[in-house]
Amino acid sequence: MRIGELAKRAGTTTRALRFYESQGLLEARRTANGYREYDEDDVRLVDEIRTLQAVGLTLDDTRPFVECLRAGHEAGDSCADSIEVYQRKLAEVDACLERLTAVRAGLVTKLTAAWARQPDPCRVAEPTELKE
Repeated sequence: MRIGELAKRAGTTTRALRFYESQGLLEARRTANGYREYDEDDVRLVDEIRTLQAVGLTLDDTRPFVECLRAGHEAGDSCADSIEVYQRKLAEVDACLERLTAVRAGLVTKLTAAWARQPDPCRVAEPTELKE
């Protein structure tokens, strides 16, 4: 199949496919007239790349998964290098969550203190106290 058909089947653009190729993630075979030619394995590779990016992996992170598929494995995460990427990325997400939890706790503390300094929210202002 040609690049347009691969893009359509994989739900992406020809530009993205060319970029994947320039990054060494996708290998197009060339016909005699120079057209890129792809097969079903390439559809699977592009699907894997897009799925991994959708869960937060970078394009570079997808390399071990692509290599695993190219090696003939049924799934891109069947190889040890792919599992290592999952573990590393999960550690990064956990560290980020810890930082965000600390930021949230600080904000809650500040907000609680600010509320404590506010006048009684249930008190109704007298008409003479209202500002126009």
